[in-house]
Amino acid sequence: MKIAIGSDHAGVEQKSEIIAFLNETGIETIDCGCFSADSVDYPDIAEAVAAQVLEKNIPGIIICGTGIGISIAANKIPGIRAALCSDSFSAEMARRHNDANVLAIGARVLEMPVIREIVRAFFSADFEGGRHQRRVDKINEIEKKYCERCC
Repeated sequence: MKIAIGSDHAGVEQKSEIIAFLNETGIETIDCGCFSADSVDYPDIAEAVAAQVLEKNIPGIIICGTGIGISIAANKIPGIRAALCSDSFSAEMARRHNDANVLAIGARVLEMPVIREIVRAFFSADFEGGRHQRRVDKINEIEKKYCERCC
């Protein structure tokens, strides 16, 4: 498995630890930045990760201080279903029920042991389909409707 990952300056340390954790489990990563604690704009990172997710049909992880801003930015991109998760149950359900393809994490609100559990839960779960597919299809229809409207 391969995943795209990126963070703003607030999450650069957590991103490095997540990459090491994923590599230990045999998951390859595409690091979309940032690479230092120098201030960067989280929408740029959200877009870079989302581009990889869509281009390569792989999941992604995005990290900023709270996870809120970067998840909002990522969810503006058609085809991205970013879920901001602060516990492993939510991460698992985001995959199983919502077919989330991007995990958003708040670096300033979660400790690394919790982040590792969230990442493990997200990447261990698979989309269940069934009645959940109907709901994801509705999300996609809403996205399509408003993309057509403004473009």
